[in-house]
Amino acid sequence: MTDVLNQDDIDTLLTAVESGEVRDGADERQIFSRHRRDLEDLEIREYDFKRPERISKDQMRALQTLHETFARNFGASLSGFLRTIVEIRIARAEQMTYSEFIAGLPNPTSFSLINAPELDGQLCLEISPLIIYPIIDRLLGGSNQDLFIPQRAMTMIEIRLTQTILSRAMAALSEAWENVKKITFSYGEMESNPQIVQIVPPNEVVVVLDFEIKMTNRAGTMSLCIPFNAIETFIDDLSSQSWFLAGRQKGDRQWERIITGKIADAVLGVSGVLAETSITMAELRSLEVGDLIITEKPAVQPVALAVEGVTKFLAHIGQHKGRRALSVLRPITGRDRV
Repeated sequence: MTDVLNQDDIDTLLTAVESGEVRDGADERQIFSRHRRDLEDLEIREYDFKRPERISKDQMRALQTLHETFARNFGASLSGFLRTIVEIRIARAEQMTYSEFIAGLPNPTSFSLINAPELDGQLCLEISPLIIYPIIDRLLGGSNQDLFIPQRAMTMIEIRLTQTILSRAMAALSEAWENVKKITFSYGEMESNPQIVQIVPPNEVVVVLDFEIKMTNRAGTMSLCIPFNAIETFIDDLSSQSWFLAGRQKGDRQWERIITGKIADAVLGVSGVLAETSITMAELRSLEVGDLIITEKPAVQPVALAVEGVTKFLAHIGQHKGRRALSVLRPITGRDRV
């Protein structure tokens, strides 16, 4: 039988609680207990040991923003190449294992390896047959009307046409990564079955960026897989603050050089205003050859030198090698009355 407290035991316990000799257990917080308590103040997060997150959320956001630039540039390049509007946008960016990435790909598909001498490994790019075959049909002069998507490996002609698309993708990818690190991407071998390609161990963490491609009445997906070990050496450079700052400074200097170069070759008209006066319309109509127009400005006074109609300098009129010339004295200031 369970022990039953009598009135004396209850009074003794209440007295001990009031005096502080016995602690009230109402404020205790236990994570592991047979009885569930209020754990609102405790932060508990699930952790999957099969999928460790080796890239921070800040670095993932930087990677996503970086490849948004790649999507825009690649879409613009394809639009000009195919003579039709091609829209590419990033749909998702997440971490997973390489085996999970491969398991989610169709077979057959367009699976290409990406080489980069600056990286410690290879990347891979998968383009869905739902969009790669309409692109090939467009290159061959088709209209994509009632196009049949074959469930087979690509032929040699289709592979060569796909490589022309991949070359433009590599150029856009290299341009997008230029703000972080100078990397020269190039496509390598192509396979139709992604299961036979192992660029990293199956449990290795990879970053997968999924893109949506739309072309007229066709749409499909594209997936870029970046193994963590390939970018591990400079992963710290992907922090959003330093990356955006570096990109903005580099972009400003780049545009400064471009604009300066364009302005340096611009042709400007320079004219010297010797003097100004006013006459009536009747005097203008009666002007004849040999007439003199008299001004109040002395000949020894400096001449206003104008660039594209805007007065900039004061100059003396003279002669140089038998030709009339103006010798610049100084720039015009706000105190000069010209």
